[in-house]
Amino acid sequence: MTQDGRRLRGLRSRETILRQAVGLASVEGLDGLSLGRLAAATGVSKSGFFAHWQDKEQLQLDAVEWAARQWAERVVEPARRAPAGVRRVFALHEARLTFYGDATLPGGCFFFAAQAEFDDRPGAVRDRLARAMRDWQEYIRRMVAEAVTLGELPESVDPAQLAYEIDALGEMVIIHSRLHDGPAALLYARRAVLQRLRALCPDPALLPED
Repeated sequence: MTQDGRRLRGLRSRETILRQAVGLASVEGLDGLSLGRLAAATGVSKSGFFAHWQDKEQLQLDAVEWAARQWAERVVEPARRAPAGVRRVFALHEARLTFYGDATLPGGCFFFAAQAEFDDRPGAVRDRLARAMRDWQEYIRRMVAEAVTLGELPESVDPAQLAYEIDALGEMVIIHSRLHDGPAALLYARRAVLQRLRALCPDPALLPED
């Protein structure tokens, strides 16, 4: 029981550190993950960090994994409650906007900050980030393709192209909402995707009017 209790405390400590690490990295990047900053933010001693991570790269890789899990829980899973087809495609976009609008992370988006930091830096962290982003875009593409198969989007739709457009509009929210458009960026991004889907959908009544 004592051993199990220690293991549970260790897991909780690790989760706390990674949650703080992802929040900090969304503002300052993955290179900003210093032991001193994280120790101060989590109340964990520096020696406690070495019980979980022997080097900074592994901490960065684990932060990417944690951020991907957070994204799945806060964006992908809520959208899955919507009916399959065009409504789920739009629900996925709305869940993303909710994630941003709720200020889940202080910097807005972990992956937006990390990709700008590592896009030209070969290595394990870049590779893991690239895989996470490919998985996300491929998931949108599959949802669009499913809507085509169900007849809720026309066969002429290129799922990869439409997925790219939806993802790009979501990503623009990160820049515009923080620099100049504020909450209007969320409205614009929602409306743009909604209007695009309604224009394509043979039964636009499946989607909200506005």
